[in-house]
Amino acid sequence: MKATPDFPHLSVDAIRVGYPVGRRVQEIVHGLSFALARGEIGCLLGPSGCGKTTVLRAIAGFESLIDGRIALGGRELSSAGHTAAPESRQVGVVFQDYALFPHLTVWDNVAFGLRKLPLAQRKSRVDRLLAMVGLVAHGRKYPHELSGGQQQRVALARALAPQPDLLLLDEPFSNLDIDLRERLALEVRDILRELGTTAVLVTHDQHEAFAIADQIGVMREGRIVQWDTAYNLYHRPANRFVADFIGQGVFARGTVDLPQQKVHIELGSLPLWQGVDVCATDQRDAGEVDVLLRADDVIHDDASPLRAEVVRKAFRGAEFLYTLRLPSGQELLALVPSHHDHEIGEQIGIRLGADHVVTFPAEQ
Repeated sequence: MKATPDFPHLSVDAIRVGYPVGRRVQEIVHGLSFALARGEIGCLLGPSGCGKTTVLRAIAGFESLIDGRIALGGRELSSAGHTAAPESRQVGVVFQDYALFPHLTVWDNVAFGLRKLPLAQRKSRVDRLLAMVGLVAHGRKYPHELSGGQQQRVALARALAPQPDLLLLDEPFSNLDIDLRERLALEVRDILRELGTTAVLVTHDQHEAFAIADQIGVMREGRIVQWDTAYNLYHRPANRFVADFIGQGVFARGTVDLPQQKVHIELGSLPLWQGVDVCATDQRDAGEVDVLLRADDVIHDDASPLRAEVVRKAFRGAEFLYTLRLPSGQELLALVPSHHDHEIGEQIGIRLGADHVVTFPAEQ
């Protein structure tokens, strides 16, 4: 059955997954749901141990469900008491360690799942994929002769060769150096876009998630706590966990001024609600709140009367990430162009550059 506008291409509906521990089952995933349209790229993002790889394994057919349902293109893959075999699912997987066959050449690795195709068709598809991943000149090499980034491309081409209905990527960039990860994530996104492939990525790295995914599910303890775009996760976090996990920021104590529709913090005042630009707030009454301030909300300004002490600094090429201490002792983060090289202990001028706020009930 082919997907129609009436239902998504991939549907993960209230799944529960667990493992036997003695005479009981330890549940890892608790009623988790999300859906993707055909050609859409989703990501499960979260810290180690939150259950994201378990969800991926359930979609691949490596884990059974206690409850819930997984469907692809309208065809049920898993439900309580039913698990279609992994090889029958039309699902490709790119593993964390790539799992390439060391005794096969790059060309033969990519062609491995195409043995039933006529030779001419097999050759055409493999050559096309090698061209897409930029490895035409390496087809006769063996995996050990390639760099980590090249091996990752081979694993991707091999998974895409059978033209799967869904591609799963399990921390595919974790073995690569930091500078290469985001660049390869963008390359992978371009390839998936060109082929129209629906995909689910699992990662703990938000930069990878932001680079590749259309929709991101932030996971915590076996649940998705927010399924949204990267922009909304950063600017409109649904709760404190998402606000703290995504991006870099701190919580500053503020006071709500209902008559003025503002919240006052040590750096100044911000509009509290702005129609469509409003971020979720858990408190609409006057009183103390915690205000999320990102590093890009604090602007270095030598003309500002508000001074802050440089406590720590991290050089990032084009910019410094400064940790600053206000007169009250409150610490903030600020991204500052790297030609402003200030010493630890130096006082610098800062001002508030945010135009909206995310507030949460004040924690004691």
